[in-house]
Amino acid sequence: MKTSRMKTIAYWVTTLLGPASFVIGGFLFFTHGEQQVEVMTHLGYPTYLLTILGLWKLLGVIAIVIPRFPRIKEWAYAGFFFELTGAAASHAFSGDSLALIAQPVVFLALVIASWALRPPSRKLSSD
Repeated sequence: MKTSRMKTIAYWVTTLLGPASFVIGGFLFFTHGEQQVEVMTHLGYPTYLLTILGLWKLLGVIAIVIPRFPRIKEWAYAGFFFELTGAAASHAFSGDSLALIAQPVVFLALVIASWALRPPSRKLSSD
């Protein structure tokens, strides 16, 4: 019983620090925050991509946090995986510092932990 409780706590901690923290990033992307525009320009991406990624981040957070809909949760976790690995690769290919490359990797670790620790009610039945 205690192990189950600790796993649930670990799930919510990693979910709040990882996927749920995308609310802030999603909002700043969607509203074209100054720093986000600078980063996208530095990486060579069009700024309209901020709107698309911001909306997807916000929808992904909703999908992961609300109850039920395990298949949509899987897609949201996959989307976060692609976004974060793409961010790390983009910074690496642009010659950015190790700190800028590592930042999305840290969030990726939290997203993976959240996915791995999710309770049975948030998994596809075949998991």
